[in-house]
Amino acid sequence: MQKLGLIQFLGQKLSPQQIQFIKLLQVPTAELEARIKEEMEVNPALEEGKDDDEEVSNEEERAENTDSDELNVDDYLNEDDYAGYKMQGDGNHQEEEREMPISSGTSLQDQLIVQLGFLKLDETQEIIGRQLIGSIESDGYIRRDLEAIMNDLAFSQNIETSLEELEEILTKIQGFDPAGIAARSLQECLMIQLEKKEVHGDEVDLALKIVGSCFEEFTKKHYDKIIKKLDITDEALKDAIHMITKLNPKPGGTNDSLVRIQYLLPDFILTNDDGKLELTLNSKNAPELKVSRSYSDMFQSYHKSDKKDKKLKETVSFVKQKLDAAKWFIDAVKQRQQTLLNTMNAIIKYQYDFFLDGDESKLRPMILKDIAEIIGMDISTISRVANSKSIQTEFGIFPLKYFFSEGIATDSGEDVSSREVKLKLKTFIENEDKSKPLSDDKLEKLLKAEGYNIARRTVAKYREQLNLPVARLRKEL
Repeated sequence: MQKLGLIQFLGQKLSPQQIQFIKLLQVPTAELEARIKEEMEVNPALEEGKDDDEEVSNEEERAENTDSDELNVDDYLNEDDYAGYKMQGDGNHQEEEREMPISSGTSLQDQLIVQLGFLKLDETQEIIGRQLIGSIESDGYIRRDLEAIMNDLAFSQNIETSLEELEEILTKIQGFDPAGIAARSLQECLMIQLEKKEVHGDEVDLALKIVGSCFEEFTKKHYDKIIKKLDITDEALKDAIHMITKLNPKPGGTNDSLVRIQYLLPDFILTNDDGKLELTLNSKNAPELKVSRSYSDMFQSYHKSDKKDKKLKETVSFVKQKLDAAKWFIDAVKQRQQTLLNTMNAIIKYQYDFFLDGDESKLRPMILKDIAEIIGMDISTISRVANSKSIQTEFGIFPLKYFFSEGIATDSGEDVSSREVKLKLKTFIENEDKSKPLSDDKLEKLLKAEGYNIARRTVAKYREQLNLPVARLRKEL
């Protein structure tokens, strides 16, 4: 059987097996079980569990094929590669699974509370955060006035706070997933989503200007007024409008439905045994699958029958089709697991110092191409893994996207991780004079003085990603 792979030559057409592998690769752990059950419902030749009967008689294996058009039975008689296979690296992780914060999906509020726990808040701030999350309606918006929420905290929790502190914690919550959550209006919801874009080009900047200063014209589709007000071309407007209309106006959904935040259910578990890093797959990624014995037996019985029986031949063709599909699916699941392990092992090797102690400053600049070259696979394959998978470590759960960052050039010509710049930025803000907090312009100058070539806009983006408020909100008397 053709082995699966994603190395494509120009003009090469993907086989059905390759397509199945690609689709399975991007399925997150939380959804894999449902995907397997779905496949089993449509294909009775695919079964869950381990096949104890692995012996096939020599007589059956040596069944002669006298008809050149005859189907090859040997391919479907419990091959070791497929019957009850269990992938390496799965282990028995029942204990780890119990410790996982979220299994396959929980309510929107529960998931926001989990994310709140990732912030380093004191006890009072934590209560304020929970009160704000509790005020989020089913579609993802907060429509209660902050003053009313402030009064609720005073009366029900005996907590005195200010609008400024409430705003600051709300801003942190607005940085959670799903993007746009906890907005107080559609305009703010769209702004949040645009500001969270990882790459800020001219298109995103223009979209921010339209939503920020021309929102009324945008909602009324007065595009001529926008063009005149912002002095832009029709084409630029069209691109920006296209981006805005692709945003999610209801980040919470229409009801309190399941909103899956995949990094809360890790695909990998990393343990540190006295400096020795050991990687295993989450056991949910390693199901036991096999080709149905009854279907194999049906196919085998064809040799002992009247091969000229037309109806029987049609039945056998159907059985062969189902057996093929079962074998392809099992192979795709197997290949998915191996690709996950190969990719994660390469990331651990590349970011080894970080995985030893979780020190963010030790993260190296790393792009998809770096990992693709190490494991000899296509960049698109690495992207599929990185975009939907996560790892549980002794110092937290991280989406794989966390380990990839752009490199920023320094005056010496070396590349440093954006996280190194964020760490420097955070240090500047922590050590600033709180009566005269540093503006983004001043922070930009300080970073440039340290040799980091960075724009003010990028400073603002990094500051927001660190959940640090603007200078005026950091001011203290």
